[in-house]
Amino acid sequence: MPARWRKLIGGVGMMVFLAAYAWAAAALFDHLPKQPWVQLAYMAVAGICWGLPLIPLISWMNRGR
Repeated sequence: MPARWRKLIGGVGMMVFLAAYAWAAAALFDHLPKQPWVQLAYMAVAGICWGLPLIPLISWMNRGR
């Protein structure tokens, strides 16, 4: 598959994943206890963990350079 197609598919896939991840993280945030330290810890973890599932997609997009 040409690199342009991989980058197009990967870019669209990233946008779809990030939209779904943001929606799910916000929906889960509403169910947390109303304690600031719990909310802060959740947001820190949710803010860091979004990138981990994208690593295989990014490496697939850059394959064959």
